[in-house]
Amino acid sequence: MPVPLESIRSNFPALQRTHNGHPVAYLDGPGGTQVPQQVIDAVADYLANHNANTHWGYLTSNETDTIIAEARQAVADFLNATADEICFGPNMTSLTFHLSRTLGRQWGPEDAVVVTELDHHANVDPWRALERERGITVLTARMIPETGQIDWDHLEHLLSDRTRLLAIGAASNALGTINDVARACRLAHAVGAYSYVDAVHYAPHELVDVQQLDCDFLACSAYKFYGPHVGLLYARKHILESLDFPKLQPAPDQAPDRAETGTQNHEGIAGVRAAIDFLASLADEGETRRDRLSGAYQTIGERGKRQLRMLWEGLDAIDGVTVYEPGPGERRTPTLSFAVDGIPSGEVSRRLAESGLLLSHGNYYASTVIERLGMSEEGLVRVGCACYTSDKEVERVIKGVKGLAS
Repeated sequence: MPVPLESIRSNFPALQRTHNGHPVAYLDGPGGTQVPQQVIDAVADYLANHNANTHWGYLTSNETDTIIAEARQAVADFLNATADEICFGPNMTSLTFHLSRTLGRQWGPEDAVVVTELDHHANVDPWRALERERGITVLTARMIPETGQIDWDHLEHLLSDRTRLLAIGAASNALGTINDVARACRLAHAVGAYSYVDAVHYAPHELVDVQQLDCDFLACSAYKFYGPHVGLLYARKHILESLDFPKLQPAPDQAPDRAETGTQNHEGIAGVRAAIDFLASLADEGETRRDRLSGAYQTIGERGKRQLRMLWEGLDAIDGVTVYEPGPGERRTPTLSFAVDGIPSGEVSRRLAESGLLLSHGNYYASTVIERLGMSEEGLVRVGCACYTSDKEVERVIKGVKGLAS
């Protein structure tokens, strides 16, 4: 039996908060989820009992090495990879810049990278930086504004024997669109290019499988799936070992340490393992962590699809409210962006917050998406469901927006 929603919610201390007499509903998960008590405890336990640097001969240093190794294995299970293919960093953006500079060392004016208009700029601008630094060409695949999806014909047209990498998001943090990443990776490999996948918005809603996607690199952020502010990078081991990463001469040269710079966020890494184990605990059966994660994501996904449909149908029925494709019949995450006629997105967000409804607004660093939709710099309002979102909270959003629109 799936874990009941109230049992899931009981793990999150933040859900006890009220504002102006209203229970706070955290509907800003696409910008960062709340964390369960298990994660808080893991971070606190590390700082209280194990705090040390790595690879020395004493007790807490050995314990830190073990905690990092166990977290790497947990992330490997989460992504269906091996532990020596998992790298930690401050966030997905920093890891992407680090890898772009590394790959850029071997590229020049004859080389090209393909990105998309649908992507968060963390998977666009690090590659564009190489235009200035290395003289490469960056080509951009169009988004179809009417559907909120990538123009696949245009993307295929841009790929050639000059292409060295295709950078694509698994899911749009602005519109919720889920892309056919396996198809993108096949297209990239067909022209001899690497594939780099931004799974930041995808990982909280669909269980990542790097083997099924057949990607070369994939990055995500633990704070989007109930963990601390830590970035994660998967890279195929043989590629990881072949690249000339910028590093200090005495630093380890074996995979995956060679891709990590300086002392890591050890307490955050301890929290990453706790977040993954929390997700696995949402399934009541399964022999392995991966099996339990699969069961948990099935339950989370079914609830998310139902709540997304509630939001879509409820908001779309309000006069003066525009919701943006793709619709609930398409493959997508439970993240919806909308606009209210005559009210700037920031004002909508602030007024909803007065009654304890926390929704984000703006361009969410996916500014090209907002531009292609013909919106102003003020952007859209975004509501995102998480594993702890209740139907009652969804109904409160619909009622709140209806009150504003009228």
